[in-house]
Amino acid sequence: MRKTDFARKLAEEAPNASTLTDYDEEHLLTYRGLLDAEGDGAEWDEAALLVLCIDPVNEPVRAHRVWESHLTRAKWLLDHGYHHLLCASIVH
Repeated sequence: MRKTDFARKLAEEAPNASTLTDYDEEHLLTYRGLLDAEGDGAEWDEAALLVLCIDPVNEPVRAHRVWESHLTRAKWLLDHGYHHLLCASIVH
């Protein structure tokens, strides 16, 4: 039986553009998950494992780099008026 994976491909680094990108729009749930994890007091390695699906034990440098990049981008979205998109990304 063929397995289909509909998960969005996670880049090694989040965009650094000064505007909202297609990648940002595709990863709003990822950004939201990272912000929620931080708000709940989760450690970076827990967020990397649970939100980004990167094992911080097997890939500590990569896990930290991807977590930091995407959390920074999530905070940028909040700071630059895209808060409404992150709130709308909640699946009802």
